[in-house]
Amino acid sequence: MHATTVAIDLAKEVFELAFADSAGHILERKRLTRRTFSRAMENRAPLTVVMEACGSAHYWGRHFQAQGHAVRLLPARDVRPYVRRNKTDRADAAGMIEAARCEQIADVPVKSARQQGLQALHRVREQLKSQRTAAINLVRGLLREYGVTIPGGSAKVRMAVLAALEDAGNELPMVLRATIAEQLQRIAAFQADMAAIEKRLAEEAGRDVAVQRYLTVPGVGLLTATALRAGAGDLSRFRSGRHPAAWIGLVPREHSSGSQRRLGRITKRGDAYLRTLLIHGGRAVLRAASMRRRAGRPLDPLQAWALELAQRQGHNKAAVALANKLARRLWALDHYATAFNPNHRSHKPA
Repeated sequence: MHATTVAIDLAKEVFELAFADSAGHILERKRLTRRTFSRAMENRAPLTVVMEACGSAHYWGRHFQAQGHAVRLLPARDVRPYVRRNKTDRADAAGMIEAARCEQIADVPVKSARQQGLQALHRVREQLKSQRTAAINLVRGLLREYGVTIPGGSAKVRMAVLAALEDAGNELPMVLRATIAEQLQRIAAFQADMAAIEKRLAEEAGRDVAVQRYLTVPGVGLLTATALRAGAGDLSRFRSGRHPAAWIGLVPREHSSGSQRRLGRITKRGDAYLRTLLIHGGRAVLRAASMRRRAGRPLDPLQAWALELAQRQGHNKAAVALANKLARRLWALDHYATAFNPNHRSHKPA
């Protein structure tokens, strides 16, 4: 018997490899350092390389694909039930061999370097945003101790803080005024860095036809379109529009048995950042529909449906339902390679 599959437990410096035949029997094990691991598969016949979709997995996936191997990335949560006894690197590799034989586990597509770059830009922007928020809250708290309150909203912070620093009638000590002025400079720097990242995302969006199609959908802006492209890749790889919505975690959690079907809250699986952006997009569609109705302007079918649902189920549930519908429509744009049509109606077969 010869090996057809190799399971790799990834790490920073030490890598555990388990080679198995077509029946899942482990024939050989290796424990390699990073230097020897990068060359371990060069002279091997084409194998199916199985790894968990974790840190550095996409890099190694591209590396092994370039060497002629087939790569399968498995979700870590689906591999865990196959790990027997205590957790060790050997047990993790053996568990991946067993998980790879389960046809119900869907593979994670190997991301391209460009996809990972787009995703990294979003991660850096979120980190900058959290640091900016922390600095704003710090300034608010310091000024509140001296009776100076700042209105809500990040856009109002700079002018309010500058007015407080220039006011000689408050009790702010001079040493603290200088420190708060430095914090304002930090906030401005965070804002400038975020704007630079958004400019780079806009440049990438202008070179991607799929992202341009996404931008035609109401409630989908630059951040949502590029994050979806980076995180999910080509949406047409899903069998239907229901699958990307489930992959993002926008479908009800089910706990059914026999003839009783119980549907609860959404599953919240997948990328929380992408799910948040889509739900915010749903809120934007609801707000735009409410404004059009108050202005007496006609509504498209999506807006009319959203307002009717919000009246029956409430604003938040309607926003989540809209996010689900947006995910399905985004899939349709990739599947049919067409622009968004707000008046499109699906025709059910007779």
